[in-house]
Amino acid sequence: MATFVLVPGAWLGAWAWEDTARALREHGHTVLPLTLTGVAERAEEGGPETDLDTHIADIIDFAEKNDLRQVTLVAHSYAAAPVSGAAGRLGEPLERVVYVDSAPFTAGMRMLDLMPPEAADQLNQQVTAHGDGWRLPMPPFEVLGLSSSLDGLDQGQRDMLSARATPQPFGTYTQRLAGPVGPVPSVDCVLVACHDFQGLLRSGVPTLAFLNHAPWRRFDLSTGHWPMLSAPAKLADVLHTAVS
Repeated sequence: MATFVLVPGAWLGAWAWEDTARALREHGHTVLPLTLTGVAERAEEGGPETDLDTHIADIIDFAEKNDLRQVTLVAHSYAAAPVSGAAGRLGEPLERVVYVDSAPFTAGMRMLDLMPPEAADQLNQQVTAHGDGWRLPMPPFEVLGLSSSLDGLDQGQRDMLSARATPQPFGTYTQRLAGPVGPVPSVDCVLVACHDFQGLLRSGVPTLAFLNHAPWRRFDLSTGHWPMLSAPAKLADVLHTAVS
């Protein structure tokens, strides 16, 4: 059985993984959802200084304090950035990295690089106007849906996401990832591609072509960008298969 550390995307905490974690435990796995600094129940721990390095340290400290071994580190969306940083530094305890509707970051990348300049400018304006200069509120669904598939989210799930999401420390979007960066060659590499990523891979984006080849193992999931909410049991089944 595997030891899963589940890292949520922007605006979310460990709560987002509750149903997937329950299903994975029913398969017999050890499952440890993680909330990053400045978000959800740790919102009060964040500040203008909270950045990507903070979240990388959160993951590494969590693994070390819990003396984890043979870890399967799961990154959803934004979490690809800190997980890529942690994967380059955890060493022997890390057995596998799973990117859920996301892809590994390379040294020098930052979240703002993944969007057009005008979209990045809009985020900066939101942070200035509504986030005290350092917090990024979760955009409304009509905005989120422009770049991320909302497929599978019913009204109750959307209401829960709106109610429980907390602003993201914007330093995690603006800071560039510094090395060492993983996953290293000894780590098993897995991609779970939902509708968003399936479309990107079909379109032949050159920077993502490597995900279609060894050592990467790809699993497709027919749902939108938040599978831990829209299809938690199916996501758990995919994760269970990936480690079996």
